[in-house]
Amino acid sequence: MSLFVFGMGMALWFGILTSISPCPLATNIAAVSYIGRRPDRAGYVMSAGFLYALGRMVTYMLLGIVLVSSAQFVPAVANFLQKYMNIMLGPFLFLAGVILLDIIPFNFTRGTGINDTVRNRVDKAGIWGAGILGIIFALSFCPVSAALFFGSLFSLALHHESKIIMPAMYGIGTALPVLGFALLLAISTRLVGKVYNSIALFALWAKRITAIVFMGAGGVYMVRYIAPLL
Repeated sequence: MSLFVFGMGMALWFGILTSISPCPLATNIAAVSYIGRRPDRAGYVMSAGFLYALGRMVTYMLLGIVLVSSAQFVPAVANFLQKYMNIMLGPFLFLAGVILLDIIPFNFTRGTGINDTVRNRVDKAGIWGAGILGIIFALSFCPVSAALFFGSLFSLALHHESKIIMPAMYGIGTALPVLGFALLLAISTRLVGKVYNSIALFALWAKRITAIVFMGAGGVYMVRYIAPLL
């Protein structure tokens, strides 16, 4: 049971790490700007923030159900993962670490905002549009989020045979900044800038530490499972 709780904590951390990485953080900032359009209505801002988080969480839960179920119940997939999962995990973790350290440059500024078509459709849904926005942004994978979700989170969920809880914890983690900023907007807009600067500093060190751990773990897996094949 304790290992499962630890796995839940790791899934939550992967989500938080995703949320403060450049590309997902840009979408979260776009979400905050959308949710915070009514700063005079604290209840509206908080409700929209929770709906956004719910949209992300449900999306990752559904993806987890599909991916983990496929890995467990489709013989070809199950056999492939059983045979090659440990071999693939090393390079996946190492690559995730490289990406987190920004060793490989990516353009994170394109496609992270809300274009006019999406904004108009979301606006028509009223407050429920925040949930729709959460779903859209959850599906907008970029290199960092793809590496953390399909590499780290998926292997964790598969190991614990968790189709729902691990992906849900990941989804909550990805939405935590938006929930935090929604709370701050509901309390005072003056606090937003200060907290954003603190998050930027935290993100820098969190990414570096996690990247080193990922690269170290990836190296161990590659030495153990790939080196003997060479």
